[in-house]
Amino acid sequence: MYPVLLLGCGKIGQAIACLLARTGDYRLRIADVSAEPLARLRKTIDVQTVQLDASSAGDVADAARGCRGIVSALSYHHNPLVARVALEAGASYFDLTEDVETAHQVRRIASQAAPGQIFMPQCGLAPGFIGILGYHLTKSFDMLDAVHMRVGALPRYPSNALNYNLTWSTDGLINEYCNPCEAIHAGRRVTTLPLEGLECFSLDGVCYEAFNTSGGLGTLCETLEGRVRELNYRTIRYVGHRDLMAFLISDLRLGDRREMLKDILELAIPVTFQDVVVIFANVTGWRSGQFVQASDARKIYQQTVDGQSWSAIQITTAAGISAALDLWIEGKLPDSGLVRQEDVKLDDFLENRFGRYYRSCEPADGRRAANDLSGGADACPTSRDPRPANPAA
Repeated sequence: MYPVLLLGCGKIGQAIACLLARTGDYRLRIADVSAEPLARLRKTIDVQTVQLDASSAGDVADAARGCRGIVSALSYHHNPLVARVALEAGASYFDLTEDVETAHQVRRIASQAAPGQIFMPQCGLAPGFIGILGYHLTKSFDMLDAVHMRVGALPRYPSNALNYNLTWSTDGLINEYCNPCEAIHAGRRVTTLPLEGLECFSLDGVCYEAFNTSGGLGTLCETLEGRVRELNYRTIRYVGHRDLMAFLISDLRLGDRREMLKDILELAIPVTFQDVVVIFANVTGWRSGQFVQASDARKIYQQTVDGQSWSAIQITTAAGISAALDLWIEGKLPDSGLVRQEDVKLDDFLENRFGRYYRSCEPADGRRAANDLSGGADACPTSRDPRPANPAA
């Protein structure tokens, strides 16, 4: 059995623990600052648990003793310390961070990796799988023009003015909405503003909006610089969400008071486990002298795994980092230093026992969500009438 330390026992950490434990191939040690989620997890799976403060390098190092891999499901600000502990322990490191500066710090630490030790940040959904998918699509072109990547974790039954429910780390969400974004425009790397670049598109008869958010591209700007005219990442939401978030963050200046914004969102916006993850990648370029387009669209819904109901964002995020760990052990990734999502072959990922969760699926209850009614672009609500169809209608 492969010894792994998993740090963080929140919504995503619990899903990672269950996916890895059910294989019987991993000897898991799971750590969290709170005893309660660890006790709940022990009722579900047979694992070793440790209560610790992840801001203490000594505590993390003690927990990592004897482990060959460290998986961080912690909030992004803990990850540089965890990566340094992994470096000193000789363990390979995997995380989910969407924070650009944190990823840069981990990459600097990775430059000191020992032979056989890898550092693989940003292994979730976006950044994560969307980078694997987008880069895969580029490989079929002789010359690239544009790469557009869109991802959203959405409630199936929105019931508030934001048309949104919390599905992910609130700190991470606020970072994505408030921090500068990376892109390539007119062949040059640029910094763009979050919440800008608003667009609408239709998928399966549902109209969505998408806008700039931070962190989703991972390392693709570096990888594709000089090879593509335009590269960008935008978050998908139901129509009308962006305008209200811009009001809160910019007009009310809550972007300057992030703790207050977090309190407001967590008090007013409920968490949902009835969600759908929408993934859309679109690449244009030239192939055999012809200007062509290649696209990939997927929808992943909440599912029941071994009798437990998991939200779509839990499944996709946990499956992404679990597949990365699996592929490394199988020798399908570079064996030392920094590993980027672009280093993962899409076919290897989707054939993996965890990566298979990224195959599109129908809702677990057999019913399409109210927002998934067919109708094409003409059925799209306008930005002045943002609410999707009423599920009760």
